Amino acid sequence: MLSDLNFAFLGAGTMGEAMIAGLLRQRLVAPERLVATARRAERRAELAERHGIRTTDDNRAATESADVVVFAVKPQTLPKIMPSLAGAVRPGSLAVSIIAGATLSTFQAGLGHEAVVRAIPNTPAQIDEGMTVWTATPAVDERQRRTAAAILAALGREHFVDDEKYLDMATALSGTGPAYCFLLLEAMIDAGVHLGFSRRVAEELVLQTMHGSVLFAMQSGKHLAELRNMVTSPGGTSAEALHALERGGIRTVVADGIWAAYRRTQELSKG
Repeated sequence: MLSDLNFAFLGAGTMGEAMIAGLLRQRLVAPERLVATARRAERRAELAERHGIRTTDDNRAATESADVVVFAVKPQTLPKIMPSLAGAVRPGSLAVSIIAGATLSTFQAGLGHEAVVRAIPNTPAQIDEGMTVWTATPAVDERQRRTAAAILAALGREHFVDDEKYLDMATALSGTGPAYCFLLLEAMIDAGVHLGFSRRVAEELVLQTMHGSVLFAMQSGKHLAELRNMVTSPGGTSAEALHALERGGIRTVVADGIWAAYRRTQELSKG
């Protein structure tokens, strides 16, 4: 489905490069069909050497020759490059944005192009374990939807939603979600060091515990509360620990953080 298409990645930072690497690693696209743009010459050289793809600093030239144009620049960079791209996306081509806060209408108006997909991936995409939520304008036909799904599936799991409002929610929940996980892991490791473990041992214990717990939750088919109850004996250590966490308001703190991310995403969407 993708092998005959030409791709342009406008911006190849962490997430843009993760998409490029995923497509190449799974042999969905040949390197010669990919071009990535970057302002710095050293970054262009790095991408070309690492992935064997073409690079340029000319966003418009890359766009005009592509069947799929992936916008992966930083949110603050988009207003700077958008004016030069009006009319650059060819009829029949697909524009895909992974830029937080950039709405579908922003691309339709700025590009003068109607077939636009907006996606919110997350950083585990770098190891093909990401979660991407995406939506599309009505002008995106069935073939282009299959193309978008195949591209995003190269990053891990993908989930289509039919209303753009869910993209802001996904940004707060799954897009920003790895940061919450890393903070919790960091706190658990620090506690392990405080207990007396070396940091290396504490990291091993915590990372494998979290890894195994997530896999168990995904494969068991049981409700999370049921799984929690399975390891919580009356009057035991888990019960004592959970009581302390609940007394500290862990659920409220987590929810407050997610809502803060959601509000910030909405602010970005409004410019």
